[in-house]
Amino acid sequence: NTGDEGGQPGDDLVAWAHARGDEVVAVPARLEAELAELDPDEAALFRAELGGAEPSLERFIAAAYSVLGYITFFTGDFKSSESRAWQLPRGATAKQAAGRIHTDIMTHFVRAEVVTWRDLVELGSFHAARDKGVLRVEGKDYVVQDGDVINFRHTG
Repeated sequence: NTGDEGGQPGDDLVAWAHARGDEVVAVPARLEAELAELDPDEAALFRAELGGAEPSLERFIAAAYSVLGYITFFTGDFKSSESRAWQLPRGATAKQAAGRIHTDIMTHFVRAEVVTWRDLVELGSFHAARDKGVLRVEGKDYVVQDGDVINFRHTG
């Protein structure tokens, strides 16, 4: 927890940790509590006025994933716009990612159709991503990247 203003005692600890290469998330708890009481749109406006910082919880989760060596990839039923996030150790392959979902998908893996989440959001669909040339077809040894959206093709 830190004060809500700069120049707080916690700033020295943050600087020390960063100098060592450690991950630190300073949490202005009082400010976060006040923002949590606001309407989400008002809170976003207030955050923008403060410099656009992400909520501390989101920054904490991202830092924890980084320290633990995890990434997130997504799958979904792209006809119904339903999606799911999956955790995976950084450096894992597409075949290992398939195994997180179901061993049959891993065993009968053929290929992975991959697009970044940003491209998918911008373009709106796998079909549009394919048309724009940003959808990639990857094999079992492809190293999954944080934020990949993957459609696994398998024979099972």
